[in-house]
Amino acid sequence: MSFDLHFPFTPARFMKKYLAEVIGTFCLVFVGTGAVVINEAQGGAVTHVGIALTFGLIVMAMVYSLGDVSGAHINPAVTIAFWVDGRFRGNQVAPYVMSQFLGALAASGLLRLLFLEAPDLGMTLPAREWWHAFVFEVVLTFILMFVVLNVSTGAKVKGIMAGAAIGGVVTLEALFAGPICGASMNPARSLGPAVFSNHLADLWIYLAAPTLGAMLAVPVFYCIQELDDAKKA
Repeated sequence: MSFDLHFPFTPARFMKKYLAEVIGTFCLVFVGTGAVVINEAQGGAVTHVGIALTFGLIVMAMVYSLGDVSGAHINPAVTIAFWVDGRFRGNQVAPYVMSQFLGALAASGLLRLLFLEAPDLGMTLPAREWWHAFVFEVVLTFILMFVVLNVSTGAKVKGIMAGAAIGGVVTLEALFAGPICGASMNPARSLGPAVFSNHLADLWIYLAAPTLGAMLAVPVFYCIQELDDAKKA
């Protein structure tokens, strides 16, 4: 005698993907921006290096955890770039992006409840003129997406070294560029803190620049890769 152990109301496969993006982006924003908030609240206990490592490590962890489920995009700019590249279906772009924004907002909302005194919840802000931050975010996200395209399989960021490579890039970019622009590279990462801090004036930079940078990585990727070798889904 055999028993069917599958729960009868198991969500559809696409719903699992969206939930994975909610969870992954929640973890990214809660842990990453949480490190910024805790560093400010505890007099620099985490340090700038610690914050950069925290962002890189949580990205790496989510890639290894969710790569086989949703692709572990956890970043609207990555999702849009995968669509531009033709690796990702257009009808899934909006649900993925909404899932990522939902996860980010939930994380920042929880941090607001935990740290009522925090002025900005780890939001990204230009340290100099707005265009400095814009250019930095375009270039930083271009580099990140270029690496993602080279280590991903189709529209999924997965593999033995994919998490380490992408987490490493996030860490190094946060290390050197964080003080000048925040090193967001991710519209969802910037949206949550901006909304719950009610500081929306510079948010457009961190929505537009990472998306532009990620899309620019696609044609450059094909300058060094043959179409047949580009790991299409």
